[in-house]
Amino acid sequence: MLRYSKLLFFTSLLILVFTMACSDSTSSGNDDPNGEEALLATFKTDEGTGVVKVMSRNIYIGTDVDVVLQAETPEQVPLLVKSAFDLLNATDFPTRADALAEEIGKTLPHLIGLQEVTTFYLQSPGDLAGGGQVPATEEYLNLLDELMDALTARGLHYNMVKKVENANIELPMLTGIVDGIPTFDDVRIVDHDVILARSDVITSNPKAVSFQVFLTDTSTGIELPRSFVYCNAKVGDVEIVFSNTHLEAFDIEAIRAAQATELMATFANETLPVVMVGDFNTAAPSNTTYQMVLSGGYTDAWVNNTLDYNTLGYTWGHDADLKNTTINFERRIDFVFVKASTEPAYGESFVIGDEGRDIRNGLWPSDHGGVLTKLTF
Repeated sequence: MLRYSKLLFFTSLLILVFTMACSDSTSSGNDDPNGEEALLATFKTDEGTGVVKVMSRNIYIGTDVDVVLQAETPEQVPLLVKSAFDLLNATDFPTRADALAEEIGKTLPHLIGLQEVTTFYLQSPGDLAGGGQVPATEEYLNLLDELMDALTARGLHYNMVKKVENANIELPMLTGIVDGIPTFDDVRIVDHDVILARSDVITSNPKAVSFQVFLTDTSTGIELPRSFVYCNAKVGDVEIVFSNTHLEAFDIEAIRAAQATELMATFANETLPVVMVGDFNTAAPSNTTYQMVLSGGYTDAWVNNTLDYNTLGYTWGHDADLKNTTINFERRIDFVFVKASTEPAYGESFVIGDEGRDIRNGLWPSDHGGVLTKLTF
């Protein structure tokens, strides 16, 4: 957990930790220009021999901590944190959770990798601005619980297989002024990566691993850990290793490359097929980390997509408030990578959450689009 004396360094990093992602659809309104809904319905019902359907979904922390960077002094930070907190409430995760659950319900992937699965805690009144050390523990919003409740409400049966903690950061927030004296709450943000499995999928050996290489400021000692989760999963008669990660978002490709190296090393001697999904924060086709994963023997499932109406497959770019009416996804950084001694047959791949019909109450489900892929082993 980071303390107030280090806020200015932290805030310059937190924006990039939680806002990297991309897509390329240009449609608007509640239309379906490519007949995608019918294709998704076919995808949903395909339970053929050897079929494994996977999803990568960055569900978005729900706020733009960019505003905190406007602080010229540490004293300004609590007011800007309040602005970021207000945006968190405005992006209304319970509504977005229902939209995300609808995506899952209309496609029924066997395995799902979720990123930016954040829990928010409050302490009221807070002690951080006054130099206190007591962490906020009152749960304010738990994105995983909200999503699981939304799945249950739709009659969908998914289990949380494994989650891993990444950043754990606390900030003071201005709540008012009483008799000329400012009052504060503390807000603590805890980020996770998560694997969900459909209830008919047999999972075993779940693991959570923190990367040895992560972002550190040598002058302050502030650390921003990143991690990955994986498990064995049996879908029908097919057994695979399924992994989910969110690589470093700060614009240091060397850190991402080092993390990807650790990730692939974990599976270097694996004899089962390996499916790695996640927000890799490295853009296809040319960025270093992306090319390194391909050189490690992995196939990018998107390049084998049997659909041809979204050739770029961009997966990130909705506005921080999720209210943009023009779709301006600009790069592809969310992936399904596969490594197997015998390559599977690659079927349909979709970017979802990138059409006007996906908007709920004026909000996109996330600032990312999700990636959905069918593999047949």
